[in-house]
Amino acid sequence: MSTDYKFQGWMGLDPKAVDGNMKWQSYEPKEWKETDVDIKITHCGICGSDLHMLRSGWGETDYPCVVGHEIVGTAVRVGSKAEGGIKVGDRVGVGAQSSSCLKPDCAECSDGNENHCVNGTNTYGDKFKDGSGKSYGGYADYSRVPSHFVFKIPDEISSAEVAPMLCGGITVFSPLKRNGAGPGKKVGIVGIGGLGHFGLLYAKSLGCEEIVAISRTSAKKEDAMKMGATKFIATDEDKDWATHNAMSLDLIVSTVSSPKMPLMDYFQLLKTFGQFIQVGAPEDSLPGFNCFALIGKGIKMGGSAIGSPSEIREMLDVTVKKGVKPWIQERPMKDANKTVVDMVDGKARYRYVLVNEAHA
Repeated sequence: MSTDYKFQGWMGLDPKAVDGNMKWQSYEPKEWKETDVDIKITHCGICGSDLHMLRSGWGETDYPCVVGHEIVGTAVRVGSKAEGGIKVGDRVGVGAQSSSCLKPDCAECSDGNENHCVNGTNTYGDKFKDGSGKSYGGYADYSRVPSHFVFKIPDEISSAEVAPMLCGGITVFSPLKRNGAGPGKKVGIVGIGGLGHFGLLYAKSLGCEEIVAISRTSAKKEDAMKMGATKFIATDEDKDWATHNAMSLDLIVSTVSSPKMPLMDYFQLLKTFGQFIQVGAPEDSLPGFNCFALIGKGIKMGGSAIGSPSEIREMLDVTVKKGVKPWIQERPMKDANKTVVDMVDGKARYRYVLVNEAHA
C-alpha cells in the first residue's frame, strides 16, 4: 500500500551537522509491517542525545541520520496488528526507543523492561533487528514506528508539553520511582538543565519530603525553587558544601556527565545505604573514586536508561494527576538548525520543542 505523503526531515550528513548544517531531505522509512503506525509529526523535543548523535559523540554515527526522539503527532496509518488500541486520527507519541525483540524467552521484554532489551532499536540512528530498515527520528514530517512503542497522549497534556517528557521526563521519572522517591524521602538532583528540571518536577509530584537542587552556581536557584526544590546547593560558591550537607540524602539522580564532576563529594551527601543513580551519558569517562566511599556507608552506585513503555504510561498518568508542567520554549521546525546551535550553546530554558507548523 503506497502513501500520499513523503518521509522527509532534517538530515545530519556528517559531524558538522551539529553546527547548524542539517539538510532537509527525503529518506526511505523502515519497511511497513502490520504492527506499525505512521505518525504525522506536529512536535518534536530537542534532547541532548540529538547533539551527541549529530556530532558522533558516542561513537561513529550511521549517517545520514534524522535525530529527534521526543515525537508527538497524529496517527495517519495504523497496521491491522497494531497494539494499544491506536486508531487513525489519535494523538500519539514516541520516545527514545522504537523497538525491542518482544520474544517470550527474553527476560527483559517478558518482565516489562523492554528498555534494557539487548536487541532493542533506538528511535533514530539505528537499524531494526528484523532487517526492516533504518530508524529515523522526529525532526521530520512523518515517522514510522512499531506500535508497541507508540503511546496515546492524554487529552489533559498539550502536544508541546508532552514531547520532552517522552525522553527527558522518563529518563528521570524511572530512576526516581524505581529507587523509592516519595513521601519521607530526601532526594538530590545534580544539574538543573533539561533533564534536571524534570527531576525536580517529578520528585515534587512523587511527594518527596526534601528536594535538593545541586548546581555549580546559584544562577538557576530561583527557577529551581519554582520547579519544586526545597533547598539549593551551589558547589562553586561554598568550598565546604559537601561537609555542610553530609549524610542528608537518600537518593541522588545525576543528570550531568563530566570527568571533573566531584563524585566523592556527591557520595558524602548520601546517608547510609543511600543510592547514586547516573543518567547523564558522557562522551568521555566519569572520574575515578575511592571504593571505600561506597563500602563505608553501604552506598549503591548505578545507572538508568530511559524507561519502559509501562513506565512511560505511568509517568503520563502522574503528569495528569499532579499537573506537571515542563518549562519549554517552542521553535518552528524550519528553524531546527538554529535551535540546535542554541541548544549547544546552553540557551534552552529548559527544553526546546520544534513545532511542525505545516501539521500543528
